[in-house]
Amino acid sequence: MADTDEAYVLRPVGRVVSPLTDAASAPRQGDEGAPAAWLVFDPSVERAVRDLSVGAEMLVLTWLDRARRDVLVVHPRGDEGRPETGVFNTRSPHRPNPIGLHLVRVLAVDGLRVRVADLEALDGTPVLDVKPVLGAVDER
Repeated sequence: MADTDEAYVLRPVGRVVSPLTDAASAPRQGDEGAPAAWLVFDPSVERAVRDLSVGAEMLVLTWLDRARRDVLVVHPRGDEGRPETGVFNTRSPHRPNPIGLHLVRVLAVDGLRVRVADLEALDGTPVLDVKPVLGAVDER
């Protein structure tokens, strides 16, 4: 693949506010004991937040800003007993473009602050985007 001069600019739309501050002690996935956390959105996206509702499931995309970008293979879940696997077949945060994908449930909405369950991202992690989890085709 040839390099191009085209630049891709991502601007965070918010930040994670969480009691999780250390990657070593954070759960590997949100459904493995992650505490409730807040998504705090920038005022510039206020209109985009307005229809989020309690109970909704969402996909949160984050920029894993403390991850390494030079890792191409890992032992899944850090288990040296497992064979090395290419990062595109793992959920490792360390990868060429460290984009996090998190399935969360909305617990509360308070203006630009949205409280969510099952978010394993560390405090201060940039939020890139939020998307709804789609239901059946006839519900979309």
